[in-house]
Amino acid sequence: MLTVLAVEARKLNRSLAGLLALLAPSLIPVFTFFNLMRGERGMPWEIVLTSGLAIWAFFMLPMSVTALTALVAHMEHGSRSWDHLRALPIPRWRIYAAKLICVLGLVAAMSLLMLGLTWGAGVLAGFVKPAVAPTGAIDWTEQLTVLGRMGLAALLLIAIQLWTALRFASFVPALSIGIFGTFFSTVATSAKMGVFFPWQMPVNMLATESWRADTALALGGGVGALALIAMLIHLSRREVL
Repeated sequence: MLTVLAVEARKLNRSLAGLLALLAPSLIPVFTFFNLMRGERGMPWEIVLTSGLAIWAFFMLPMSVTALTALVAHMEHGSRSWDHLRALPIPRWRIYAAKLICVLGLVAAMSLLMLGLTWGAGVLAGFVKPAVAPTGAIDWTEQLTVLGRMGLAALLLIAIQLWTALRFASFVPALSIGIFGTFFSTVATSAKMGVFFPWQMPVNMLATESWRADTALALGGGVGALALIAMLIHLSRREVL
């Protein structure tokens, strides 16, 4: 399994995945910096960091997952190398599991990078314009806990996007689902049923109503984990993609 993972990591290293992993998390800190510079006095760190988490969970995380899964799948679809990979003397599920692990690892790294860069944007804004320097102490345990819960709640979203991207040779179905899901969650932000919509589950980790956060976490994490297992079983049994 380690060999398969190493090969998959080398493929990603030669693709645009690295650029995506740096660019997507960087957009929120840039927005945070200029938003702070527009103010006249500093906001509490909790508001600054939580606002970054909200934007990440609401829009950038779903779109990043859409782009990343399409990219990971297209590395094989584009070169028509599935027949070669599936003919190798290794269990087929390991091929798909390696791609899944790489996607989950990159999403986790991007999430942490976003939080760290958002903190850096606040520090930089305070250095350039001391009057807007964020105030108060940072509860890193709370911020990381919320970020981790968002990652778990996003498992169902990741399963849907990766399953679709690997199943269809064309990148259109996966991109269409991702764009539709993100658009729908944007226009139906306050919908009560949004807690059951995979694209809104991560942002529900910031809900003030505990039942919404708990329901989204249970569905996104629990059902998402089952969906990922089902994906591995289904794809490994298919003879032709």
